[in-house]
Amino acid sequence: MSEQDQAEIRLEFARLKQEHTDFDAAINAMIATGCDPLQIQRMKKKKLALKDRLKQLEDRIIPDIIA
Repeated sequence: MSEQDQAEIRLEFARLKQEHTDFDAAINAMIATGCDPLQIQRMKKKKLALKDRLKQLEDRIIPDIIA
């Protein structure tokens, strides 16, 4: 993998990590205000999808080396 590819992956990882944190804050605010439980559930599902994508990117950044 080239250095440019690594940089692009790291940039996307940082962007998604921030988005994940934003979802967390939004979900906590929704819970505090007593928002619709279905809407909270949907936000949690989106947050989980982001977490899965972050894991995929992390696996590409840090290759699995069997020693």
